Amino acid sequence: MPDPVVVTGIGTAIAGVRGVGDLLGPDPVRGDDDPTDRITGRGHRYKDRATRLGLVAGEAALRDAGLPTNRATPPHLDTGVVVSSNLGNVDTVCDTVRTIADETYLATSPMLLPNTASNVIASWLAITFGLRGVNLTFCNGPTSGLDAVHWARTMIRSGRVERMLVVGVEPVTEPVRRLTAPDRGDTPADGPSGPDTLFDGAVGLVLEGAEVAAARQARVLATIDRYARAGSHDEATRAVCPPDAPVGLWFPPERPSGFRLHQAELPSAVRAAAELDLTTVLGRSSGALGVLQCAAGAAWLADGGPGSVLATAGVGAPTTAEARFDDATSALVLTAGASR
Repeated sequence: MPDPVVVTGIGTAIAGVRGVGDLLGPDPVRGDDDPTDRITGRGHRYKDRATRLGLVAGEAALRDAGLPTNRATPPHLDTGVVVSSNLGNVDTVCDTVRTIADETYLATSPMLLPNTASNVIASWLAITFGLRGVNLTFCNGPTSGLDAVHWARTMIRSGRVERMLVVGVEPVTEPVRRLTAPDRGDTPADGPSGPDTLFDGAVGLVLEGAEVAAARQARVLATIDRYARAGSHDEATRAVCPPDAPVGLWFPPERPSGFRLHQAELPSAVRAAAELDLTTVLGRSSGALGVLQCAAGAAWLADGGPGSVLATAGVGAPTTAEARFDDATSALVLTAGASR
């Protein structure tokens, strides 16, 4: 069987969060610090907020995994990057479109135009930290974060790379507020986190093959186990949770307005001992949600949490309603140790 893929590093760039363990609390996260203030050195003037948040979280994850982060070290030819962000560079794109509409393309900045590409965050992570392996970007809606973690594992298990840096990031900027307001009926407010606010921050994970991690005596926080993507939450969770695998902690998906999944509506095999909705802790996290769930789940397992962790993103077509809220649900299980 393929070598198991394990989590060896976690990093965050979230106001009010000192460490990933803070994500496990039931209360909203509050903080007025700006994680991007941690960036030092030159060359960041033209980077958008999502890129700067991603760099902070990515560097923290690499350091947590015991890996070098400075350009003076040889390039990581065996390390790739995958980023999940649905709204990452929306501000740059909107500003560029407005400039072209008002003043023609001659008024655009050659320093800013490259930042309109959707893969700009992953590209800057690779350039900054010398990560020369496969480079991917996911921006496919609510399931994006868990899909990114799955494909990072796939790249490792296929032999394309030995390890992957996974970053989930969403910024709160004025264009993001405008574009998300129609779905919510109002403009999301700033301030304390919760289901009526937008998440502004980033989280990073370092994934490695278990043998690679063991060879460098890296600390193993959790193992990335089963994954499925299906048209409904019920289908996806059934696919990853056999009856003999108790779930210790369930991360439910971000719910559309007026809809909520309950424990009683889950398949019988997916009864969980505990539930933690990160939306109530951090706000609506979009493409960053799945990576946040895996980071919090890995921290929970590393701290001795029993059973496995079930992360779910995207509601899909719920069995309790005719409407299809999202086009799919992704479900991913994390376990302790290095199980296959």
